[in-house]
Amino acid sequence: MNVRLAASQDLPEIDRFVRDNDTSSLYHDYRWTGVVENSFGHKCHYLVCEDPEGRIIGALPLVHLKSMLFGNFLVSMPYFNYGGVCSSVPSAQAVLVGEAVRTAKSLGASHIEFRQELPMDKGFPVKTSKVSMRLPLPESDADLWKSLPSKLRSQVRKPQKEGMTVRISRHDELDNFYEVFSINMRDLGTPVYPRHFFRNILDRFPSHSWICTVSAGGTAVASGFLVGFKERMEIPWASSLREYNRLGPNMLLYWSCLEFACKSGFRSFDFGRSTVDGGTYRFKEQWGASPHPMYWHYWMDGGKPLPEMNPGNPKFRLAIALWKRLPLPVTRLLGPLIVKNLP
Repeated sequence: MNVRLAASQDLPEIDRFVRDNDTSSLYHDYRWTGVVENSFGHKCHYLVCEDPEGRIIGALPLVHLKSMLFGNFLVSMPYFNYGGVCSSVPSAQAVLVGEAVRTAKSLGASHIEFRQELPMDKGFPVKTSKVSMRLPLPESDADLWKSLPSKLRSQVRKPQKEGMTVRISRHDELDNFYEVFSINMRDLGTPVYPRHFFRNILDRFPSHSWICTVSAGGTAVASGFLVGFKERMEIPWASSLREYNRLGPNMLLYWSCLEFACKSGFRSFDFGRSTVDGGTYRFKEQWGASPHPMYWHYWMDGGKPLPEMNPGNPKFRLAIALWKRLPLPVTRLLGPLIVKNLP
């Protein structure tokens, strides 16, 4: 078997491999290298493994993040819930991981983070504190509506009775999405992604990405970014404005996304990752979603402690509190410069 860096001319063969492989996600698509490099300026190392006939039988997308503040490391894939080694051939998995480690060492990286849906049998330490919440979808949205508890249906009807409207589109909803998203991120004390990150996704994945927005009186009050691949639709980013929460736009947002997923032929809905029994976990559980384990494996140089670059880390507590107090224009200016190095 041969392992090498992929190039743009490999796109058709990578497309074939990702489409046909049972362990693949949309984040194994080679086009993400363009999204990440254009949005954040990071160097991507997309590794492929070929059989003796030159047919791709494995892939591993890696992104190199390096900054004075957060360190030097590789992630597959940063900013998203999924990535990691994609292959159904154990020997291909092994050589891809081996090449990833050699790449990390050559770059002086402290660690590699593999965001796997399935566990790796490599002896690497693993974090399993996060789960993805998923809901199987029936063939019709009418059947899905009937399956919801009556209290939940009432919560969806409330914003509708208040005159809130829903629109699902693509680029022409980007401004509304980013307005709500950037406000929500500031309120959470989290640096915001640049607007052109989401535009790049819409540009490069026209058949796999949408935006759903709930409006009240012409003002966007809740919005979610949707990604669909194979039989699963995912909502990796969703936000609502706090001052409208009493009217329940978030409930209408999620119902509208579920309805759209059913009508579009998807058979499951991924609500995104949560901590077991946390607030978002319980919110997603009320829709009928159940937890699926996520395996984030780590190769650590020299057996160092696992990284903890998350809001729960006490050393970020003061920074989060200060960020919440910053004016929105400042967070939109500075946020992308910081968050590009946070996986």
